[in-house]
Amino acid sequence: MKKPVLLFIFSSLLLFTFDCEYRSQEQQNIGSLINTAHLDFLYEEITIADQSIGIIHIYSEYPDYKWVGDDDEGIACIDDAARAAVFYLEHYKFYGNESSLIKAKKLLQFLLHMQSSNGFFYNFIFDDYSINRDHKNSINEPNWWSWRAMWALSNGYLNFVNVDKDFAEIIYKSLERITEELKKIINVEREKNIINGKDKITWLPIKSGSDQASIIILSLLNYYEINKDESILEYVNNLSDGILNVQKGDSTSFPYYAFMSWENLWHAYGNLQSYSLLKASSVLEREDILLAAISEINYFYKFLMSENYLSSFYIDKRNDEYVSIETKQYSQIAYNFRVMVYACIEAYNITKDSSYASMAGEIASWFFGNNIAEAQMYFPLSGICYDGINSQNTINKNSGAESTIEALLTLLTLEQNQIAINTLTKVLEGGEIISNYEEKIKSIR
Repeated sequence: MKKPVLLFIFSSLLLFTFDCEYRSQEQQNIGSLINTAHLDFLYEEITIADQSIGIIHIYSEYPDYKWVGDDDEGIACIDDAARAAVFYLEHYKFYGNESSLIKAKKLLQFLLHMQSSNGFFYNFIFDDYSINRDHKNSINEPNWWSWRAMWALSNGYLNFVNVDKDFAEIIYKSLERITEELKKIINVEREKNIINGKDKITWLPIKSGSDQASIIILSLLNYYEINKDESILEYVNNLSDGILNVQKGDSTSFPYYAFMSWENLWHAYGNLQSYSLLKASSVLEREDILLAAISEINYFYKFLMSENYLSSFYIDKRNDEYVSIETKQYSQIAYNFRVMVYACIEAYNITKDSSYASMAGEIASWFFGNNIAEAQMYFPLSGICYDGINSQNTINKNSGAESTIEALLTLLTLEQNQIAINTLTKVLEGGEIISNYEEKIKSIR
C-alpha cells in the first residue's frame, strides 16, 4: 500500500517527539497533531431556561463546512456532545487548556438537560432548542445515546470532583438515576435461548449487544471508582461474561477471536469490547477477560489490517467452521479506528509489550493516507476529519461532529505514548510528500 507523507504531519511529529518535555503545560500542544479549530467551530453556547449550555452541531458539509442540521432529527445530539465532553476533559488534562474545561462543563450541562424522568436521555434537539421526543433515534430509552451520556458524565464527575464539587454533586445524582434504571434491565440471570438451533445469550443490551455492553462497562467502572459500591462489580462481571460468550474463532480459524457486535453481526464502529475488557480486567482481577481481549488484538486486529480493514460482516457456521457472509469494506469511518487504537494503547499499558503501542501507531496512520484509498482523512492545519471512505476512489469530504471528535480522541490518546508516535512517524516517513504546506510550516517553525 502506498504510504503518503504530509509534510506538516511529519514536522509536527518531530516537534512533539523532541520538544514536548521542554514546554510549559499551556504550550504543550505546540507541534501536536491536535487541532480543535473545527470542533470549536461546531461547538455553540445556547441559552435554555436562563442557563448557558453547550451543544455540538451534528453535520458540517464540504466545501464550506457550515453547520447543517437534519429536518427529522435536529441540530445537535447527546451522542456528539458526550464524545466532545470526554475529548475536552482529556484535552484539559493533558494540555491544561482552560477553554477546554469550560466547554466540557457546558456540554455536560446539556447532557443533564436532556435526561428524562425515567433516568434515560433524549438524544436530539431542534433548531428552536426544543427536545426531539419522538424520533426513533432520540427516544429516552436504554440505547447508545444514554450509555454515551453515562460515560461522559462519569468521566465528568471524576474530573470536576476536585475543582467544582457542587457541579460534581449534580452529576452524581444524574448518574445515580441512570444506574438504578440500568440495574433493572441488565439480566443477572445468565440465560441462553436456542434460536434456529444455536445458543443465543440474552443478558446483554438488546439481548446480545456486546457493542453497547462495552460502553456500559466503561461507565460502571467509573461509577465504581466514584462510590466503591461492590455491587456494581457484579454487573461488570455479568456484562464481561456476556461479551466473552460472543467471541468467535481462534488463532487459526475465522473470525480470529473477534467479538460479535450483535447476534451474528460484526461491525467496526463502536467495537470497544477489547478496550472495555482490558479496563475491567484490572479492576476485576480476571485473567480470562484480559486474555480474551489480547487475543482479539493479536489475531483479529491483524487480520483486519491485512484486509485493508472491513466495515462489517455476518458469520455463519458451516461444517463446524465460521464463514463470513455479506462482508463489507465500506464505509470506513474514524469511529472504526479510534476503538482499536484505544485497545492497543491499553494493552500496552497493562503488558508493557511495545508491539501493542506500535500497532496503535500503524492503525492511526489510516488518518494520514495509509488506507485503501490512499487519502488523507485528518488535516492538522484545520482539525477537519473527512466523514469516511466510501470506496477505493470515493471520499466523503464532509466533516461532521462524530468524525471530527473520533479523530481527535484517537490522536490525543496516541500522543501520550512515545512508541506509538515513533511508529506513526516511521510509517509516514516511508512515503512521498504530497502536500503543499511548506510556507505554513515555515511560519510555524
